[in-house]
Amino acid sequence: MTKRLNRGFTLIELLVVIAIIGILSSVVLASLNTARTKGANAAIKSNLNNTRAQAEIIYDDNGSNYTSVCANTATIQKAMTAARDAAGSTAAINLAVGVAGTGTVAGAVTNVVTCHSNATGWAIESPLKALDGTANFWCVDHTGTSAGYGVGTTLIAGDITCG
Repeated sequence: MTKRLNRGFTLIELLVVIAIIGILSSVVLASLNTARTKGANAAIKSNLNNTRAQAEIIYDDNGSNYTSVCANTATIQKAMTAARDAAGSTAAINLAVGVAGTGTVAGAVTNVVTCHSNATGWAIESPLKALDGTANFWCVDHTGTSAGYGVGTTLIAGDITCG
């Protein structure tokens, strides 16, 4: 007579395997979340950096004048909207066209995308989705500056340079 042994998993073994899978999946999801926010920050930086070439085309089309850069709905404002959406913001876009600096803070410590332009230059700033080092804003301007800034260093109304 032969004995038949039923082989299988015990309840404890099954629960241990499920617990291990749960722990591993939580680690993977946390890593994916970090990658997602870094991807959003990269999209914001890319959108703003692309405005530089577009602004130069506007400059050439308007007789060597940057005044209408912020008012350009075909390209600049679309890039600003894309940056705002990537940051997860629903705030209005702040446009200051052809104004001189007044010393008042426009959009400080908020989730507002800001654009300033006048005859001699322009600057665009957007909040980032998450902190990038110590920076929570990204700014590009007509001088070629493309950099991140922390809280409280946002564009002053009428500023046409970052920082």
